[in-house]
Amino acid sequence: MIQPYTTSVTVTADRDWLASRHGTDSTETVTLDLSKFAKTTHYVEPSAGQPHGYVRSGVPIGRITASGLYGPYDPAAKDGREVLAGLVYAEAAFTPGTTKVPAALFWHGTVKTTKIPGGIDPAKIVFNPSGAQIRFLGAVSA
Repeated sequence: MIQPYTTSVTVTADRDWLASRHGTDSTETVTLDLSKFAKTTHYVEPSAGQPHGYVRSGVPIGRITASGLYGPYDPAAKDGREVLAGLVYAEAAFTPGTTKVPAALFWHGTVKTTKIPGGIDPAKIVFNPSGAQIRFLGAVSA
C-alpha cells in the first residue's frame, strides 16, 4: 500500500543586516550562479534533514558580465562582480544539483555593515552609476 504524505519547509528570514525598511518594496529579480558562491559563507547546502539549501540573505552580489548571472561581490574581480549590484534580500532556496538560483536583489537602502554574511569593506566599493545605492552603517566587517 502506498501512502502519500506532504511536508513543508520553513526558513526564517534572517535580515539582521537590514537597518531600515527603505528599499525593501522595490527589489529586482536576479539569477545567481551558485558555482561562484562559497559553501557556509554564502549558502547552506541541502541535507537529509533540510531538503532545500539556501543562499543567505544579505550576501553582497555583482553581475557577471559574460553570463548576466550574479555572483558574490568581489572588489578584486575582473568579470563584473567588482561592481556591487546589491545584496540578496531574502534567503534564496534551491534543491540539490541546482546551479542557477532565482533571488531578490536589494539594491538601495541602508544596511548594518557588521551583519553582512562574509563581510564587506565599504571603503573598497567604487561608485558606479549602474551599481547599488546602499548606505553602510557601523564598523567595517571584512
